[in-house]
Amino acid sequence: MGNQVEKLTHLNYAGVPTADPNGFDPEDEGPRIGVSYIFSNDDQDDQDEPMDHYSSSSDSGGPGSHEEKPFDPQEEVQCAVFYREESVFERSSGAATQPAESLLNRCRPGDLLEFVATGQYPHWAVYVGDFQVIHLHRAEIKNNFLSDVSQGKKGRIVNGLYRYRALPPEVIVRNARDYVGCRDQELYWRNSECFAAWCRFGKREFKIGGEIRIGKQPYRLKLLFSEKQHHVLEFQSLEDVIMEKRRNDQIGKVAVMQELANHLNATHEIKEERFVN
Repeated sequence: MGNQVEKLTHLNYAGVPTADPNGFDPEDEGPRIGVSYIFSNDDQDDQDEPMDHYSSSSDSGGPGSHEEKPFDPQEEVQCAVFYREESVFERSSGAATQPAESLLNRCRPGDLLEFVATGQYPHWAVYVGDFQVIHLHRAEIKNNFLSDVSQGKKGRIVNGLYRYRALPPEVIVRNARDYVGCRDQELYWRNSECFAAWCRFGKREFKIGGEIRIGKQPYRLKLLFSEKQHHVLEFQSLEDVIMEKRRNDQIGKVAVMQELANHLNATHEIKEERFVN
């Protein structure tokens, strides 16, 4: 609707040139242009999983209820993000997660938290003390108890994923608190990760329109499937990289590899057909 935060729609790999998921391009053309995102004015929330209310109780058998699969760290896609030649983000698979109660014992004000569940977008939040976090959810910045936000999901502290220098803890907390209650057209972030990371690092690259898209592709997202298998995509902005990275987290490693393999096979078939003709 009119002034709602713009919705980002993913165009799958069939819509863009890509490279061999094994990391070897037969034509040796290097990394290819990454997945594109288009904007619309449709009513939308951030792309985290829907959380209609915060409650420790769970519905069973109600409309739309489903059995949540346990989170499998081995299904995470290992990845690294580079700005030109500088590493700005790196995730290895198998990072441990904890129940909310255990996580609370380790949190310090200013920490970034990530809650994960199979088949859902990761949900990020900023711990601000007194068992509370501030986070972007359903197009609004909210202050809630950590245990309520987790909704039974396991979480982890993810201060070290981004390689930027963190602001002092009191500044991080103030950044988050300053925006509590902001919603819709007042928002500057597309999802919970962008908001939480901005609070901690203060970099405009996490904000909507924080970087000018001028046709260059300075960001590279390297997907690591094994020691010998990897795939590289290029993007115009960190914002676009984050959207693609989060989508991969949501669908899982097997689906990402299959998607890339299907597109690679289709690309080879098109090349062979053109050669024959």
